[in-house]
Amino acid sequence: MKIDYDIKYYNFFLLILIAALNICGILIVRSASNMDEAVVSRQIIGSLAGICFCIVFSFIDYRKLLKYSNLIYIACVIILLAVLGWGAVHKGAGRWIVLPFLGQVQPAEFVKIGIIIFFAGYYEKHGDTARTAKTFFKACVLFAVPALLILLEPNLSTTIIIAVIFASIVFCGGLNLRWVLGILLAGGAFVGLLLYTFKTGLYEKLPFLLDYQKQRILGFLDPSSNPDTYRQQLRSITAIGSGGLAGKGLYNTDISSVKAGNFLIEEDTDFIFAIIGEELGFRGTMLIFAGFLLVILLTLSLAAKAKDTGGKLICVGMAMWLGFQTFTNIAVATGLFPNTGVTLPFFSRGVSSLLSIYIGMGIVLNVGLQRKSKAYK
Repeated sequence: MKIDYDIKYYNFFLLILIAALNICGILIVRSASNMDEAVVSRQIIGSLAGICFCIVFSFIDYRKLLKYSNLIYIACVIILLAVLGWGAVHKGAGRWIVLPFLGQVQPAEFVKIGIIIFFAGYYEKHGDTARTAKTFFKACVLFAVPALLILLEPNLSTTIIIAVIFASIVFCGGLNLRWVLGILLAGGAFVGLLLYTFKTGLYEKLPFLLDYQKQRILGFLDPSSNPDTYRQQLRSITAIGSGGLAGKGLYNTDISSVKAGNFLIEEDTDFIFAIIGEELGFRGTMLIFAGFLLVILLTLSLAAKAKDTGGKLICVGMAMWLGFQTFTNIAVATGLFPNTGVTLPFFSRGVSSLLSIYIGMGIVLNVGLQRKSKAYK
């Protein structure tokens, strides 16, 4: 396969934008970790490695990756099985494996990319049959395998994220609109039934939710009756509101600060948006939100310009990943969603998340570099 690039198609602005978000993230992590140099150093090293990976993958023809999409899928399943067998347990969840020199790595983060590449290739290969029920149900079965393995870690939040990514790829891959309507109705009925079980006390019989997950949902639905469960989200909302328009300033140690008072846990990961709101205020949060929105729109614009179905679906999957995960993190921090333990891309502490997103964005940049369509076999 001959590479045919024209550097004028390289989206330098998108690369600079995600790097700028990442730099802001390092500054926020430094504040949220109370200037823990070990945490900050690891985040900086992860960011530099991520940018390097992004640039390298931006010059690797994405159609070569699509060619080996089946092998990528198998690798994803194998690594998830390895996590279940030998994963390091932290706070009751075995989501990590320990590698020499690298330390703890969270494979599910990289599986998100694998899911995107595999199903982009899957729908590229099926072409005219993409809209058939057979293609759809086969895709659902293939998706169910890694989704179940991630759910068993347990990691419900990542399972939901990859489900949304999968749904976006299936929809854009040519799913019949009647199927879309049916799925939406079934999904709405499921959510309604789930809420009914929590309102009536039948939630204890739900087999697919762990006790702590049930408690989080209860705390979200009825905070006054479950103050212990909802306390972290309440403190997060307090922190964001206390920032006002301009914020209290980066690295502030004011006695009234929620961060300085150690009222939050996971303030450098799941609840990092609370630190952003408190220290940068409404203006800062809106600026960061605008940065994420621009990244998503630029990614979708590359999807619209993609020369083939595979490239389009890769960009759609990455846009949905960034958009949904960002929205979920902010929704949890502001009390709009139950506490799900989702990190904020480019901001939350965690090298696995940084590397995986940078690799994905590198592939997106490569889609934009292509000058003409070339089928792969």
